[in-house]
Order: sequence, then C-alpha cells, then structure tokens
Amino acid sequence: MKLKVVIHEAQEGGFWAEVPAIAGCMTQGETFDELLHNIYEAVDGCLAIDIDTTSMEDNPRIMEIAV
Repeated sequence: MKLKVVIHEAQEGGFWAEVPAIAGCMTQGETFDELLHNIYEAVDGCLAIDIDTTSMEDNPRIMEIAV
C-alpha cells in the first residue's frame, strides 16, 4: 500500500506530517529521519485501531483485511 504524506516545516524547528487518507493521522519530529520513523509508527497505530462493536447498532458485519 502506498500513502501520500504531506510534510511541513514547523516554525519552531523540526517537521510535522499528516496523512490525508487517514483522518487524524499526523506526527512530528525534530529531524527528518525522526519524522520518517514517526510517520511509520503513526500510520501503523492509526490502522491498528479496533472498532468497538458494543457501540454499533443493527448488528453490523466487521471484517479484517490485509492491505
């Protein structure tokens, strides 16, 4: 899977990034290398969130797929 990442230079120094395809998925780093590492962790964390079936109505079907 390929995702586009938007990288910004922070005014106070360092970088921050967002992944538009995953709502709320963003991270930061003091160096570009640290940012790159944090991007992978952020995407992994955002995609690993489980859906709480107790709060859903009408008995939805939930399926896990590999991408």
